[in-house]
Amino acid sequence: MLRLLWLLLLLLLLPPPGSPEPPGLAPLSPGAPPQAPDLLYADGLRAYAAGAWAPAVALLREALRSRVALGRARRDCQERCAAEPGAALPALLAAAPGPGAARGAWEPLLLRAALRRAECLTQCAARRLGPGGAARLRVGSTLRDAFRRREPYNYLQRAYYQLKKLDLAVAAAHTFFVANPTHLQMQEDMAKYRRMPGVRPQSFRDLETPSYWAAYDTGLELLGRQEAGLALPRLEEALQESLAQMESCRAGCEGPEEQQREEEEEGTGSQGGLYEAIAGHWIRVLQCRQRCVGDTATRPGRSFPVPDFLPSQLRRLHEAHAQVGNLSQAVENVQSVLLFYPEDEAAKKALDQYQAQLGEPRPGLGPREDIQRFVLRSLGEKKQLYYAMEHLGASFKDPDPWTPAAFIPEALRQKLREDQEKRPWDHEPPQPKPLTHWKDVLLLEGVTLTQDARQLNGSERAVLDGLLTPAECGVLLQLAKDAAEAGARSGYRGRRSPHTPHERFEGLTVLKAAQLARAGAVGSQGAQLLLEVSERVRTLTQAYFSPERPLHLSFTHLVCRSAIEGEQAQRMDLSHPVHADNCVLDPDTGECWREPPAYTYRDYSGLLYLNDDFQGGDLFFTEPNALTVTAQVRPRCGRLVAFSSGGENPHGVWAVTRGRRCALALWHTWAPEHREQEWTEAKELLQVPEEEGEEMPSRDPAPEPPSRRLQRAQDKAGKPPRVREEL
Repeated sequence: MLRLLWLLLLLLLLPPPGSPEPPGLAPLSPGAPPQAPDLLYADGLRAYAAGAWAPAVALLREALRSRVALGRARRDCQERCAAEPGAALPALLAAAPGPGAARGAWEPLLLRAALRRAECLTQCAARRLGPGGAARLRVGSTLRDAFRRREPYNYLQRAYYQLKKLDLAVAAAHTFFVANPTHLQMQEDMAKYRRMPGVRPQSFRDLETPSYWAAYDTGLELLGRQEAGLALPRLEEALQESLAQMESCRAGCEGPEEQQREEEEEGTGSQGGLYEAIAGHWIRVLQCRQRCVGDTATRPGRSFPVPDFLPSQLRRLHEAHAQVGNLSQAVENVQSVLLFYPEDEAAKKALDQYQAQLGEPRPGLGPREDIQRFVLRSLGEKKQLYYAMEHLGASFKDPDPWTPAAFIPEALRQKLREDQEKRPWDHEPPQPKPLTHWKDVLLLEGVTLTQDARQLNGSERAVLDGLLTPAECGVLLQLAKDAAEAGARSGYRGRRSPHTPHERFEGLTVLKAAQLARAGAVGSQGAQLLLEVSERVRTLTQAYFSPERPLHLSFTHLVCRSAIEGEQAQRMDLSHPVHADNCVLDPDTGECWREPPAYTYRDYSGLLYLNDDFQGGDLFFTEPNALTVTAQVRPRCGRLVAFSSGGENPHGVWAVTRGRRCALALWHTWAPEHREQEWTEAKELLQVPEEEGEEMPSRDPAPEPPSRRLQRAQDKAGKPPRVREEL
């Protein structure tokens, strides 16, 4: 009931149709305490799956707003409690203990200070977040990952499009695309938006990227045009915003989500007593704070941070200040560079030059205070982490190349030096080339893209039609029928389905088909076509989903499911229960465990249908809960449904209640060691001289590309051409 009232409230807050939207995704209920982002997001996806676009937009926007407000409230509480009178550590704790200090005298002082801070944080969270405070609004790792990948914007863009709010649809799509530049479906969507007549260039705006990246890029561009005076304000803004973003990130390291993430990664709870637990938690906080350096320096959609992000900004600042004659500021910034790299020859030379131009000494002129605080605090944290590495077995990967060697224990220096030399972000990985040629492949084959991932309400899904002609479907259906009839002689026998007692299941592998063909039990024409069609599907799947990385067939199976007459009344089960193809789906948690007994090496799946003269049997996709249906596909001859094999694509098959449903199921892998060996054996079995081979049926006389007509014209007169062998 409360959830329903909340949904109705959000609907009332939506602007009327046709009213102007504020720029970006503005808050729907300013000043209201944040709601649970995970519940809002789940309700938004349910509304999206049901086609309720306006409620979906309201809920997804409120989930985004609540997540931001939740983080802001926690940061504000931490700053407020840290600034309260009496929040500083007692003098006894701040100073080094003297020889006459009482044993254990520091313990009650430290614990009392911790209790006071905890009390302040708890009360502040209750005031800002409502009853239960932060504990009530804890966000799980799955949702954190979804927001980090900006997945809400992928749903928002289509919902806005359906609501005819094109400007916001483009902004949401662009926001998702910035963080996911290799997402194939979004590449297509962005190209479509750019071709739409009503879309303005300013609609392609990023609603999530921190502002310092725009300031940083603008400053670099202006510097490149020798406009140092205009570049300085933007470079200074970039530096200040970078430091602020780092503070925001560091504040999140003390939140319950960070603790939960560490427990999930390292196992539950801490081992040992009180002080081991305190030390373990403090080490995790320090590790998280140090990671904020790399997080802040990593552009959305990139895997690695900009090297030396803060020192490089200071170098550009001192050079720009020098160009416009601001020598005092140039000295401050170049001295700040020397805090990171005291032996930097270029910085020392520039400092000498600036001081000579200034003439008289300026005693009060030193490094920037904000950079001094940053460096001293960072070095203090590194010192503690290296101590923990040496004495407590903790792990720490230093994100900074400027850490002085004196801070690193001698026993660790050699190993860390080797790790530092092979830091992955020193060499940016090659970016994938723009994908254009897959459309040429589809055109060559006469294949049409019927539904893309956006139309199927997911990612890495596609429906392609035209892979088989009716004649080719007939050949493969006859192959399945002949193999079933040959069961008594060959050991191949239809049986009740392993998934339901109400259907019969017949399966034929490529090797079994080749063996039956050699034995004369089935026609070699069908067995040969089975091989060629499986390779055709593999080629198209690779071209569409994985153009930069070869896919290999890992298993090919011609499967028929037949309804058992007299057993369909009151039937409640599925032909194939909801599952994922390379992981064990847990609908209760929404997790998909990529571990045995799942076929973990499978990367993409395909279902090529041969007929539609049956009842039921539609393929459907669901949310990870295995209940909420997000898309449904009706089989037909020559229709391929291709999708990635992981937990992002749970799927099942509705019950076949009448007739016989046949399809070619194929799985593909990136791992060559899991290539289907039976496919190669079958090909060798079927290799016979050309004059002894049976001819394949010709394609229907439908319109086809000139290249295809030319190939057919070159065939021998009166000789039916073979099914395409280039695929």
